[in-house]
Amino acid sequence: MNSPDDSMQNQERLIGDLRQVIENAEELLKNTNQYHSLLYQAARAKLAQALHTATEELARFEDAQLARMIEATQEANRLHQDSSGEARLMRAFHLPE
Repeated sequence: MNSPDDSMQNQERLIGDLRQVIENAEELLKNTNQYHSLLYQAARAKLAQALHTATEELARFEDAQLARMIEATQEANRLHQDSSGEARLMRAFHLPE
């Protein structure tokens, strides 16, 4: 079974891969704009729709990841009873002895 750290790394890798696919698709659309045949235009329309869907999905993934990070931070603050920003910083940079 995957640990939470493995799961987070997999999610980060998935998000990075999705960003790369989106960038490549945007570049492909930009570089094929001069082709006007129906076949190219149909393929470009499909790619543009897939790009739109992927961009929305990436935003959803990033929002969910941010929400999990905020929740984990709040839980750590409660667990360690950090009542101020200074206390949080001190705990964040405290080196175990």
